Amino acid sequence: MPNQHISSAYDRDLDGITTLIMKMGGLVEEAILHATQGLVTRDVELAERVRAGDKAIDALEFQINEEAARTIALRAPVGRDLRVLLTVLRLAASLERIGDYAKNMAKRTSVLVDMPPIQGAEASLRRMAREVQGMLRDTLDAYTRSDVALAEDVRQHDQDVDQMYNALFREFLTHMMEDPRNITACMHLHFMAKNIERMGDLTTNMAEQVIYLSTGTMPDDPRPKSDTTSTLTTLN
Repeated sequence: MPNQHISSAYDRDLDGITTLIMKMGGLVEEAILHATQGLVTRDVELAERVRAGDKAIDALEFQINEEAARTIALRAPVGRDLRVLLTVLRLAASLERIGDYAKNMAKRTSVLVDMPPIQGAEASLRRMAREVQGMLRDTLDAYTRSDVALAEDVRQHDQDVDQMYNALFREFLTHMMEDPRNITACMHLHFMAKNIERMGDLTTNMAEQVIYLSTGTMPDDPRPKSDTTSTLTTLN
């Protein structure tokens, strides 16, 4: 009977932490959406709400860390139970970083509203951000359902985000070479694209943690990657 009490108490603790993770994930998804909408519609107020909302994301990470540490101290979990809590901590850390990247995008929006738009750039960034949003949503679903196949699908989609980033990188170079007056705006937009690409990397990290949680091992095959910008020196 005591073991049953300990088990049920652990399950309640874990349910509470999972609820916090899902809430945090929802806020991060919203931050990505609003940061992108703020850019496309040139809505400074919306961008400011993204920046202000980052505090709630940070607070949830702190709460998750505290609850996970308390559960480890009180329940002394081992095996898969301990793996669950370690995974939760890593998921929360990745979500916090993604929220930071959304906040950084919102900061640049406040600067870009005073500059002439770069044709096609905002729509391309929105498509790229939607891809990452979908990956994040699938990762959170995979976590709640222990769905290894869905998590692996997220890993494969990371190269799609990389390819979008590569295409944008080339577009920005072209705009800057055609008209030096575009350089400042294109640099800001490039950093936003890089923020989204990093969100994709972090989401893929989360998917790999879900696989680790379900199987006990990290994926041993190389992660598909298509970011070639580090070796690009000229336009093709």
